[in-house]
Amino acid sequence: MPNFARILICLFFLSATTAYAQLGDLARIDYTYIPNAKSDVEYTRFRALFNYPIKLKDNDTYLFLGLDYSNIHLRSEIEFPFDTRDLNDFQLLDFNFGYTTPLKNDWRLGIQFRPGFSTNLVADALSIKDVVLSGTVLFIRKGAEYNGKRTKLILGVSYAGNSGFNFPLPLVSYYKKFHPDWSYSIGIPKTNLQYHFTEKHRLKAYAQLDGFTSNLQRDVPIIEGKAARSINMSLILSGLQYEYYFTKNLQFYARAAYIFALNNELRDESRETLFSLDNEAKIYLRTGVKFKI
Repeated sequence: MPNFARILICLFFLSATTAYAQLGDLARIDYTYIPNAKSDVEYTRFRALFNYPIKLKDNDTYLFLGLDYSNIHLRSEIEFPFDTRDLNDFQLLDFNFGYTTPLKNDWRLGIQFRPGFSTNLVADALSIKDVVLSGTVLFIRKGAEYNGKRTKLILGVSYAGNSGFNFPLPLVSYYKKFHPDWSYSIGIPKTNLQYHFTEKHRLKAYAQLDGFTSNLQRDVPIIEGKAARSINMSLILSGLQYEYYFTKNLQFYARAAYIFALNNELRDESRETLFSLDNEAKIYLRTGVKFKI
């Protein structure tokens, strides 16, 4: 099967992880590192997310207000055939507006709208081209209980303007704890198999997407008079995640993964690729703390 076809299949089965995870996180701080071993570019990302729930009714209807901020830094020790001063630091900020309410027959509706900006902030002010829009609509149904946990079915759709995958993506997931020490979540956006050592210690095998898209406020001349106006980085990866639960809702996690596919591209105003910065990185590391529902 051609590599392009493999990537399309992986995109379909692993898409929209970032948007999906945000829906259950009230607060999160994490740090991601992709070393430049065998590649041209080193990637680091600091991220902080906060959502505040406001109860609207007695029937578990909530409004969520929050912020999601990322600082991304790209560093290279090689010389490119163009000026890279505007390609080092990127700022991403989303304003989160969420709503969830119970429906009939154990279903729950969740809606999230996230306007924001994604830019390298080298100009004096923001412009309309820095603005990104994201959103998620999903339906959640909890089912029968197995080994102390109810099954969970999720159906929906998500679009994230700064995720690295700029098209609507389906959300389909089924969770079940099929053994006292084992659980799985299968579907779209994520598939994982989790082993529960104890209530506090867990190990998870997972697959997911990552990446970002950012506007370039000033043209970056590349070739033959053409200039880059945006940068897009997308990854398909799989690995292991260790989780330690301080409480039922407060969790530390550390991930180590292998990158199966990476695209790091400079694009023109029509989103056509002008130059690929790096496609060789293979190691992906992330650690963080989160408080979730």
